[in-house]
Amino acid sequence: MRYIHNRLSRVFTASAAIAVMSAGASAQTIAITGGRVYPVSSSPIENGTVLIRDGKIVAVGANVTIPADARRIDAAGKWVTPGLINSSTRLGLIEVGAVADTRDATALGHDNVAAAFTAWEGLNTRSVLIGPARREGVTNVVVLPGGNQLVSGQASMLTLIEGMPTDMVLRTPVAMLAQVQSPGGAGVGARGELLVRLRELIEDTRAFMKNRAAYERAETRDYSASRLDLQAMIPVVDGRLPLLVSADKSTDIDAALRIGRENNIRIIIGGGAEAWMIADKLAAAKVPVLAGAMNNIPGSFTQLGSTQENVGLLRRAGVQVVVIGNSGADDEGFNVRNIKQEAGNAVAYGMSWDDALRAVTLTPAEVFGVADRIGSIQAGHDANVVVWSGDPFEFTTVPEHVLVRGREYTEPDRQELLTERYKTLPPGQALPIRK
Repeated sequence: MRYIHNRLSRVFTASAAIAVMSAGASAQTIAITGGRVYPVSSSPIENGTVLIRDGKIVAVGANVTIPADARRIDAAGKWVTPGLINSSTRLGLIEVGAVADTRDATALGHDNVAAAFTAWEGLNTRSVLIGPARREGVTNVVVLPGGNQLVSGQASMLTLIEGMPTDMVLRTPVAMLAQVQSPGGAGVGARGELLVRLRELIEDTRAFMKNRAAYERAETRDYSASRLDLQAMIPVVDGRLPLLVSADKSTDIDAALRIGRENNIRIIIGGGAEAWMIADKLAAAKVPVLAGAMNNIPGSFTQLGSTQENVGLLRRAGVQVVVIGNSGADDEGFNVRNIKQEAGNAVAYGMSWDDALRAVTLTPAEVFGVADRIGSIQAGHDANVVVWSGDPFEFTTVPEHVLVRGREYTEPDRQELLTERYKTLPPGQALPIRK
């Protein structure tokens, strides 16, 4: 017990020190000099400078005056980009999949509708998965509710800083998560019936909006969802909040487009394995698609048309594309950091390099309504900046400096701590030497 107490004391002391460093670092003036700067919102700048003060970018260009007291980061020969955004994660919501006490991604809901569920409020801000993601250049994530219900809950955009959930939330909600491809998950027997339920929910939300006073007096008919779920759906049906619809099969994606068109609802497609088959319709409807580039093999009958060329084909058709993980190797939890490999594979399978960088920086910021804060290197934006040893999409490239709101994160992550711990074994416990 004393051992545990001492270890916890050291952890808490270290955490307090990090908090103090964070406050001090964000007040610094930092100049990243001499690198190839990719603002994303404008053309690349050779031998550029990014000037940061109080956690914000204050200037970027080739001829920026650097204050004498600024800390300098020499980026000569390096590549400088905005922090990466992974737009499909359960980071901080699931720590160990096999341990129920560490799973907070999925709500029970009522009749397969959990629209009021705000998953981010159960966030584990001390998740050991956050450090490795951040150290690999991911500075922002969208956390999605789990489950496969008709409506699973609200998505939120987080910044990977130290603090409580309310400190990390950049914007919430950024979307409402629904699905049109699993009748069983929606508690019905067929796809057509699932769409009937979704239309009924939208119609009931509109009726609830018009008859709220009567509803409170119990003078309305019964609705298909609870009061809180109907209330949460209001921003969706009045067009202020996009409905992020999970759909892989081309006909399911077409159904989602139809629902959006019929009801004047903003739609985002998530997954989109066969989206390339109706790329022209998605482009005409100006519907963004969240899709990955690591998986060429169908995981189900809804993904028979899977191809790694999907995101490139969509982009060339004019669709707004956000690259997410689809490797299936826990890309929403342990491997959130692999988003740069997804983008690199997108380039290998036909997406332009510029589009791939945009698909993990500025485009997700635009799709989720936070482009005035993150996603590009511009004066006035949060100082979420990464200095890479080379092309960020090359496998051997490493992020040498990761700044989030102007603070450089350098503390060792869990993998590094474990490596150090087992480098030297106690006497008598040396590894056997094979002769």
